[in-house]
Amino acid sequence: MMPPSGLVLSDSMTSAHRWSEQGWAFLQLLLMATFSQAEELVCRQRGDPENPQLSKDGDIILGGIFSFHSSWKDRQDTYMHKPLPLECTSLNFREFQFAQAMIFAIEEINNRTDLLPGIALGYKMYDTCGSIARSVRVALALANGNEIESATSDAPCTRPAQVQAIMGETSSSPCMAIATVIGPFHIPMISHFATCACLSDKTKYPSFLRTIPSDYYQSRALAQLVKHFGWTWVGAIRTNDDYGNNGMATFTESAQQLGICLEYSVPFFRTDPPKKIQKIIDIIRASTSKVIVAFLSHMDMDVLIHWLSNYNLTGYQWVGSESWIFDSQIAEMDKHHILDGAIGLSIPQAHVSGMREFILNVRPLNSSSNEIFTEFWETLFSCKFKQSKSSAENQRECTGHEDLTGVHNSFTDMSLMPIFNNVYKGVYAVAHALHSILGCNETCNPKVQLDPFTILQRIKNIQFKTKEGDEVYFNQYGDPAAKYEIINWQPTEKGIVDFVTVGLHDASLPADKQLNLQNKSLIWAQNSKQVPVSVCSEKCPAGTRKVLQKGKPVCCYDCIRCAEGEISNITDSITCVRCHPEFWSNERRDACVKKEAEFLTFEEIMGALLTAASLFGTCTTAVVALIFFRYRKTPIVRANNSELSFLLLFSLTLCFLCSLTFIGRPSEWSCMLRHTAFGITFVLCISCVLGKTIVVLMAFRATLPGSNVMKWFGPAQQRLSVLAFTLIQVVICILWLTISPPFPLKNFEEFKDKIILECALGSAIGFWAILGYIGILAMLCFFLAFLARKLPDNFNEAKFITFSMLIFCAVWITFIPAYVSSPGKFSVAVEIFAILASSFGLLICIFIPKCYIILLKPEKNTKKNMMGKMAPKSF
Repeated sequence: MMPPSGLVLSDSMTSAHRWSEQGWAFLQLLLMATFSQAEELVCRQRGDPENPQLSKDGDIILGGIFSFHSSWKDRQDTYMHKPLPLECTSLNFREFQFAQAMIFAIEEINNRTDLLPGIALGYKMYDTCGSIARSVRVALALANGNEIESATSDAPCTRPAQVQAIMGETSSSPCMAIATVIGPFHIPMISHFATCACLSDKTKYPSFLRTIPSDYYQSRALAQLVKHFGWTWVGAIRTNDDYGNNGMATFTESAQQLGICLEYSVPFFRTDPPKKIQKIIDIIRASTSKVIVAFLSHMDMDVLIHWLSNYNLTGYQWVGSESWIFDSQIAEMDKHHILDGAIGLSIPQAHVSGMREFILNVRPLNSSSNEIFTEFWETLFSCKFKQSKSSAENQRECTGHEDLTGVHNSFTDMSLMPIFNNVYKGVYAVAHALHSILGCNETCNPKVQLDPFTILQRIKNIQFKTKEGDEVYFNQYGDPAAKYEIINWQPTEKGIVDFVTVGLHDASLPADKQLNLQNKSLIWAQNSKQVPVSVCSEKCPAGTRKVLQKGKPVCCYDCIRCAEGEISNITDSITCVRCHPEFWSNERRDACVKKEAEFLTFEEIMGALLTAASLFGTCTTAVVALIFFRYRKTPIVRANNSELSFLLLFSLTLCFLCSLTFIGRPSEWSCMLRHTAFGITFVLCISCVLGKTIVVLMAFRATLPGSNVMKWFGPAQQRLSVLAFTLIQVVICILWLTISPPFPLKNFEEFKDKIILECALGSAIGFWAILGYIGILAMLCFFLAFLARKLPDNFNEAKFITFSMLIFCAVWITFIPAYVSSPGKFSVAVEIFAILASSFGLLICIFIPKCYIILLKPEKNTKKNMMGKMAPKSF
């Protein structure tokens, strides 16, 4: 269905009307833009023009940015109308001195004929009132000028910079802001007091230079100074701006590298609310550190000293940066002597002839800008000029001819002459660069077009000496050489503080020679002459090591005594050093002493007793041998092969004597001799006993009818059997000594504080093979003797051999666990005891009964008695 025609017409008309309104609006906008482009034929400055507080015309103009006022009046902007200009307050005499130093340098250059002849330098100086925003604004005013310039539509709205270089600002934060803005235009900016290390970054601040050293060096110098006096536990307060934050960050980094810990590091700014400042006071009062490193600007120190005085926070040793350590005004404000004994770094003392007189010769009527000078004069003398807007009825009238001779305040104080000298050197650096660019000799070439970039490059490469002999140059970062004087606050009897130079710091020297303290008596906090102690933990003495306390910095630790066998011979040792294996720690754990070498000696009681037992056994064996030799014709001696008996006595003698080789300091030869001699002599001994046992068995077998046994085991076979058994042991010993012989060994594992000198077995298999072979022969001998124990005879030797072998086996079976478990020299004693015990067992069981019959019962030593039949006894 079609809609009504009236409705269609109405919609069409509405749409056409809407499009006509939009098109008309677009056309108006286009026409406005066209007329705007036609009318905008001039470059117009946005906002109100900035006029310099101090100025002088010249052929070449230098800019100056100073904070003639330190603050401004707060006001609430409603954003309903254009904000009014800042109303600056609190005239700053220091900044006025800096401006006067710049004027002095310019006037001196203008009066010289050898530097920029025929060229008059002028200046424009602006007041920033301590505002960073205003600093940027006046920097742009110096770069652009305030005049309105007309330009044709096809010409660029640009022109050369109004000033060729800018002197200032005093603080780091405004310098960062200004350098960021003017850096792209390459206008040189030379500061006399901005020390932030961040300003050395040429990628961010390409046109910034300074005549004062960077805090990069100052912060490290402060850390070295703190370390020099042994302060490892300090507090820190910093200005909460780029100067303080960057400076303290570098100090913290350097301090950590030197082993210094910060108990606290708090920011402070002069405009902080009372609650925040109260927290800082509470932190200081609750701290245990007695040294405070203050990286503060002089303005912040002015405020902080007032708060510290209210709480009478005395007794702390202050370490100061160059900004306030040499400031006489702060010393005058310290009525409670809180900062007495402070020590810190300052710019080296300087003297510029004529500058003091020039600064003090200021007159408001002689100035080119009466307004700022008028305010300065009124503040200086507490008077008012007639034309002054703020004149009061009760104030005396200023004449402009007042005498400065009797005035003593921060303006007449020349203690900041080193900083004035920095301003002076900055102006001269620009002048020397201009002198070079203009090709000045007797006259300068006025046709040379000055370019800020060219001036900047010439200043960077400039090198000259001032009339006082100071050398001026800039490194690749735009910084001068870093040299500082070490200043100590020493109060006098009159209550005035003397700034005494007690040392120097030269960053250009090697690290170990940079700090040089003179032999002068220093005054410390509370007029003490003793260096304050500020440590979290006392030094750990020698013999201990440091163990960090959980959750605390590395400067807080406990001193733990070194473990046994470890020492530390220096204080504050981090670790204990283990002594060489041949040494052991003394009782104090501060030195390693040589360990006592322990081995079985002839002098000690146990060694002497074992030696006596060995010699007694040898002598007893010799006596028995003599008895047997004396009665060798008797039946009891001849009954069982007297040759084997004498050979057995000889081997027993060797067994007793070989035990002596185990006593004394082990050597290569004694270690090889003791075990091989023991093994061979004992095998010889057991072989003889085995031979005698076999003879007993064969003798009784031979008495049986038809037996012909003895011819198979006669004297020759007995000798051969002894020789064969012994040769087997000799072969084992030779193999042992050839493959892996015993050797002397220093045993460090058995005892911690002793060295056990012993004979290592070399090859354990060889040692246990010798013992095993002896054991096999002993067991065989015991078995055969046991079989012959009941043979009928008045003197059955097999019975005594059985007893001797029983003792022998018992001794050596118990020897094994005793030998393994005995420590040090006692294992040697166990082995000697086993040798002696088994040897005495053989001697007593086999020969003593025969000696008893020979000497005490000779009637039984007959052939008839020996052959008599008796009933065997069981045992």
